[in-house]
Amino acid sequence: MAVSISVVLLLLILAVVFLRNGGLRLSHALVCVLLGFLLASSSVAPTISNGISATAEIVSGVRP
Repeated sequence: MAVSISVVLLLLILAVVFLRNGGLRLSHALVCVLLGFLLASSSVAPTISNGISATAEIVSGVRP
């Protein structure tokens, strides 16, 4: 399934606006879920996954 980058960017902008307003409602949550599904099927998904894994490794290696 090919997803246009403009759709992903639009949903990302909407999610950021919703979160910054501090009022995340059901409709806002649905936009965030849709954004997640679209990002997961895009070509950016492996990069995001690698970034999250690297961040988790760095955080787990920090000693208090």
